[in-house]
Amino acid sequence: MGLTIVQVGEPVLRQRARALAPGEIASDEIQDLIRQMHKAMLDAPGVGLAAPQVGHAVQLAVIEDREEYYKEVSAEQLAARERRPVPFQVIINPVLTGSPENTVEFFEGCLSLAGFTALVPRMRAVRVECLDERGQPKVIEASGWYARILQHEIDHLYGGLYIDHMRSRTLTSVENWKRFWKDKTIPEIRSALTA
Repeated sequence: MGLTIVQVGEPVLRQRARALAPGEIASDEIQDLIRQMHKAMLDAPGVGLAAPQVGHAVQLAVIEDREEYYKEVSAEQLAARERRPVPFQVIINPVLTGSPENTVEFFEGCLSLAGFTALVPRMRAVRVECLDERGQPKVIEASGWYARILQHEIDHLYGGLYIDHMRSRTLTSVENWKRFWKDKTIPEIRSALTA
């Protein structure tokens, strides 16, 4: 039986997850959790999934942004979002740093807030120090959409959700986003919704 992605209101989504000890990472339990999370993320489909989203309060997330996910996204939108494929990766016990002065806004959704999206400001570029699935230290320097994914997933590890950062007047169902806002520029949306 696969993992269930919990929805907003589940207490685990608002708790700070505990760090994994290096010895735990190699355990069968954590390695199996990584495999199951990867499958759940692909099945959803999503570009990231944090352990709290499947009921495990540990600092572990998986990320993968496949090119097939944005076949219907225009070249202009891909360029504006600086969106490029990101290969599968695991981040454990991450520490994120970046420049809050350099932010960008785009619509963001979450597998734990199914059916909704909102305009969310995020740092354009970040640095993440973490451990990989083997417990080895790694540093990720990311910008654009990749940086957004990292910030979103790391928020989950500290009890955060995108709704904590969103422009509240822009919260919309995905259906209405497709109907009214999908092809608009961010300045057009901001002008219409945040005035």
